[in-house]
Amino acid sequence: MYLSDHRSVTIDDFLKTVTSLKEDPLYAFEQLMDICGVDYLGRTPRFDVVYHFLSVTRNRRMRLVVSLDEDTLIPSLTALYPSASWFEREVFDMYGLKFQGHPDLCRILTDYTFDGYPLRKDFPVVGLTEVYYAEDQERVASRPVSLKEPFREFQFESSWQGMKTLFVPKEEA
Repeated sequence: MYLSDHRSVTIDDFLKTVTSLKEDPLYAFEQLMDICGVDYLGRTPRFDVVYHFLSVTRNRRMRLVVSLDEDTLIPSLTALYPSASWFEREVFDMYGLKFQGHPDLCRILTDYTFDGYPLRKDFPVVGLTEVYYAEDQERVASRPVSLKEPFREFQFESSWQGMKTLFVPKEEA
């Protein structure tokens, strides 16, 4: 039988809860499978950090959600789960959320000089700069994004909306 669970926890109870999930034989969540971020622009607190745990011995999965704002430090889980190192760096790189006690919190998916956090809802769709190979300098360089074609306006309403008559029978025509 496969069982799964979903829980929300406050940032104050987070580390105590995760330690209990791992060390208590009743739960026995031996593996941290994933950490991901979610940005709810306009909500307070703005971000969720979602943790997925697996208990092989109990055949259970647990999703743990922590809500926080961008200035809140999240306790790092690298001491409890070594796999947390990569996932925490990814959340930092994509959302700018910082993990307190992480041994090497730096960018891994974007360049070290990258400006901004690409998965935030307020990040520009086309980005701020583009990277290219400058043949005259024989190196990789960056420049501000310039679009050769202007953004198109998309109309998301149905072309049928607003029509007075959809079908006119022959005898009425």
